[in-house]
Amino acid sequence: MTPRFAPVTFSELDGVRYLHFGTEWVQGAMRLRKPDAIELEYAQQMMAWLLFLSPSVDEFHVVQLGLGAAALTKFCHRQFSRARVTAVELNPAVIIAGRSMFGLRQDDARLTVREQDAWDYVMDGTHADAIDVLQVDLYDATARGPVLDTTAFYRACRRTLKGPGVMTINLFGDHDSFPKNIERICEAFDNRVLVFPEVHDGNIIAMAFNGPEIDVAWEVLEARAEVVESTTGLPARDWVQKLRAANARQEERLKI
Repeated sequence: MTPRFAPVTFSELDGVRYLHFGTEWVQGAMRLRKPDAIELEYAQQMMAWLLFLSPSVDEFHVVQLGLGAAALTKFCHRQFSRARVTAVELNPAVIIAGRSMFGLRQDDARLTVREQDAWDYVMDGTHADAIDVLQVDLYDATARGPVLDTTAFYRACRRTLKGPGVMTINLFGDHDSFPKNIERICEAFDNRVLVFPEVHDGNIIAMAFNGPEIDVAWEVLEARAEVVESTTGLPARDWVQKLRAANARQEERLKI
């Protein structure tokens, strides 16, 4: 009988612990001396919603689809003391690994880890218009494309978002799944999508927006990035530079 899930495995190199699903593909990472930091560049870029939203507002809710090594979940829970953080993960072994190998805390008043299919979560009508930020990182052992990638899924993701709300999603640029995913995300979000340049390991982060139109000078975003960088340690100024360089027709102002 074929197991439902690939085995959860680990490796360590140069002070970094990696999560795998029985293959060489990296599903997450944690620097042992900085367990609450976000180690991988693409995962850091998934926090770029901070350029547009403030997690200090009342009832702010961040949802992670696909727990991985829990880097984003841990970071949001630690950094944003007023925010509620939910992680949705189908594989119970990944949740166990997060808590035993990657320092994920037990649930509390602000943190909830749900053993659930991401499809079921976004299709649940009780989550409509309830989420400020949706961070989507859904890969299996082959790590070549998201396991949920239909237009229907992305439309359901949008329905969960407040207005304003942002979805960030990890895509794999070196695979034929990339163009179809971008097309479907654009269809679901009325082309309100920004894309980062590909990072060295092939990942590409896209951001999709719900709610009022954004019309902001790049200088304003750069000033916001300085605040984000000083308060979180994330490379937010680099995000602004890369977004400006990678997205056409956005030379003077960001309009989306």
